[in-house]
Amino acid sequence: MRAIKLTLFSALLIPAALWLLADTLIPDPLTYFSFRGVFVQFSGILAIIAMSIAVVLALRPRWLEEHLHGLDKMYRLHKWLGISALAISVMHWWLAKGTKWMVGWSWLDKPQRKPGTEPTLGFIEQLFHDQRHFAEEIGEWGFYILVAFLLLALIKRFPYRLFQKTHLLIAVVYLVIAYHSLILLKFEYWTQPIGWLMAVTLVAGVVAAVLALSGKVGAGRKVEAEVTGLQQYPELKVLETELTLNEGWPGHAEGQFAFLTIDKREGAHPFTIASDWDPQTHRMRFITKSLGDFTDRMPVQLKVGDRVSVEGPYGRFTFEDGHARQIWVGAGIGITPFIARMNRLARNGDGKTIDLFHPSTDVDETALKKLRADAEAAGVKLHLILGQEGPRVDGEMIRKAVPDWRDASLWFCGPAGFGASLKQNFAAAGLAGDRFHQELFQMR
Repeated sequence: MRAIKLTLFSALLIPAALWLLADTLIPDPLTYFSFRGVFVQFSGILAIIAMSIAVVLALRPRWLEEHLHGLDKMYRLHKWLGISALAISVMHWWLAKGTKWMVGWSWLDKPQRKPGTEPTLGFIEQLFHDQRHFAEEIGEWGFYILVAFLLLALIKRFPYRLFQKTHLLIAVVYLVIAYHSLILLKFEYWTQPIGWLMAVTLVAGVVAAVLALSGKVGAGRKVEAEVTGLQQYPELKVLETELTLNEGWPGHAEGQFAFLTIDKREGAHPFTIASDWDPQTHRMRFITKSLGDFTDRMPVQLKVGDRVSVEGPYGRFTFEDGHARQIWVGAGIGITPFIARMNRLARNGDGKTIDLFHPSTDVDETALKKLRADAEAAGVKLHLILGQEGPRVDGEMIRKAVPDWRDASLWFCGPAGFGASLKQNFAAAGLAGDRFHQELFQMR
């Protein structure tokens, strides 16, 4: 989280600092209209730079994963950048559009320009000047559409397949707003550092938007696969899917995830990979829980022999931290990455001492039998906390069961609220923040 917070602040503070080298928020004389003029420029720059970075992140670029510690963190940054751009854009819009309304309502008196004050413009500046009215008009409509799409993205109940389609259309809106920003940026800025930064981010954003609209998201990381096995666990509302992948999969570490496309109209959905990688068999497993919408339809829609697409691998939840003592907490379907890791440890142990806590309100004896066998084969001590009436899993319970917890790292996968509570509890008890690992498995 530290990396994405630093990146978010840098994405806003660096442009702000460069802008202050070129202009000021306190013009002389300071009036409403003079302040409006500079703040419209300032807010417009911050908004388009935040949007540009968010559009680049939407491509899922491989080279950024290492620096931001995984695609889950990149998507969290993408979301925060989108929210920041939305908030700043609203202020930008109000000062630009609301001022005109207030003049029309006679709340403000628009200052009159003195005759003969129009400067002589060069060819390029005149070309930009002639497009200002059009750029303002389409920028305004682009803003309204952007607000609608971003608000839909924040509504969790909005179906994922529709979210994907409307979110892709943001790339079109971005191109409109990028043109708006290009034309309306104060012309003198282009010869200064803030103008150079704007040029770089606009080019990067436009290229990313065009690639996204061309279907190039995740390009080079997709392989075809065949469904070779399906097993349902009705008591858990869980489906285990086995795939055999075509050539081209680079392999994956346990704990990583991939995007699975069953129906192109539905789009790609992210799932944690539930198996280690064996280059001899090219097999992969996913364990998915029925949580509504797409996952409800999977047991009916999928058949052995179906062809699907797998994109990845992504994520940095890979159990590599240099600590010989580890504590794992897999809540509910969050057990998936730990199953994959145990498969690997059963074949090639790493000498670590591991306790695995698995709280689950649902119980299926077939699944539990497999889990116990996996833990025994991997040399992992399994703690099962089952049913509605079972004891509550919290920091105190784990520390009591693992007396040497201070020497351990803790790996958590499960509900975000549970993870946040557990992290806070262990931090208060003295566990260093870099020893707590959690996948922020939310793609919107």
